[in-house]
Amino acid sequence: PQGSEKAKAFVNAFLKRSMPRKKDEAIQDILTRKAVILEHYSKKKAKQKKKKTKGFTAKQRREMRLFEIEPEQQRYAIFLPLHELWKQYIRDLCHGLKPDTQPHMVQGKLLKADLHGAIVTVTKSKCPSYVGITGIILQEFKHVFKIITKEDKLKVVPKLNNVFSLEIDGFISYIYGSKFLLRASERSAKKFKVKGTIDL
Repeated sequence: PQGSEKAKAFVNAFLKRSMPRKKDEAIQDILTRKAVILEHYSKKKAKQKKKKTKGFTAKQRREMRLFEIEPEQQRYAIFLPLHELWKQYIRDLCHGLKPDTQPHMVQGKLLKADLHGAIVTVTKSKCPSYVGITGIILQEFKHVFKIITKEDKLKVVPKLNNVFSLEIDGFISYIYGSKFLLRASERSAKKFKVKGTIDL
């Protein structure tokens, strides 16, 4: 019938427009198998670049004095509650500091622990004026500790060439500052070698 011829011509023309990449033989082959998948060309959307939020540079932080402790806040008594919190944190970290706890296990935990709030004493130093300084660690940087003493004096003590002692519940641990030249965040992921060292 004439209507079927028109329909066939329409379908062929439609498929040719819809699938311009295919040849006539391929289109006829598709028609015989009665499985037609029309090609669709979508416009590629331009990817929008995500803007990264930039933090302050080291210079900007210094200019804004973000890490400076105001003189009126430099009092030992203010930070005693911080020390109590730190002691509880270490007890939880070491699953309770019992008399039969292995010292090397405590030492390993302390090496990676956050020391803000710990009371430390400089026991050895190449600079004699640092020996005997005792106080609460308020800030830890890569190369220095900022310590508040009982006399309400803020001391900046370098880690290099200094040995610090740290006592909690009868456990005394020694920190060799020269091997400790890391930021607190980097230290938590570092593997420390368990072997003796001659520091000073």
